Amino acid sequence: MGLSSDIKSHHKTHKVFLISNYILLGAASSCIFLTLSLRLIPSVVGALLVLLHVITIGGAISGCNAVSAGSNKWYAFHMVATVLTAIFQGSVSVLIFTTTDNFLGALKSYVREDDAAIILKMAGGLCVLMFCLEWLVLTLAFFLRYYAFVEGGNNNNKVQAEDYSKAWSPPFQV
Repeated sequence: MGLSSDIKSHHKTHKVFLISNYILLGAASSCIFLTLSLRLIPSVVGALLVLLHVITIGGAISGCNAVSAGSNKWYAFHMVATVLTAIFQGSVSVLIFTTTDNFLGALKSYVREDDAAIILKMAGGLCVLMFCLEWLVLTLAFFLRYYAFVEGGNNNNKVQAEDYSKAWSPPFQV
């Protein structure tokens, strides 16, 4: 019974991980479009913001590949990209909400200031969502990696324990 519940929890964790990555992909691409709506050809700050979201998309795609392929290379890239983008997403969201006018000035937006502030705050809200999702994805990736490690280790240990129990019997039974 314990093994079937472990497989079910592993399967559910896998589904939540993939869904979280897909939501992360959607949020990052939405942020790119919101940034480009402020100015079609972004300034340096806007280009860096778009680059951050592109790296977020790359991290989410590598996360999906890491789970499906089981590769160490994809897993390592996913963890590094997700940690870095989570840190920067949190920082950008704080900057957006605390210094909206300065951030708009750095973006050199062509949109009216009131509309641009609303668009930027929507992007900031998506940055907060991505920040939370990235930490969720990191936690789920850790658990999926742990489950893979335990499943690989359990098969060998289980066989050894069964062989050991057959070879040894207690001297008396109660």
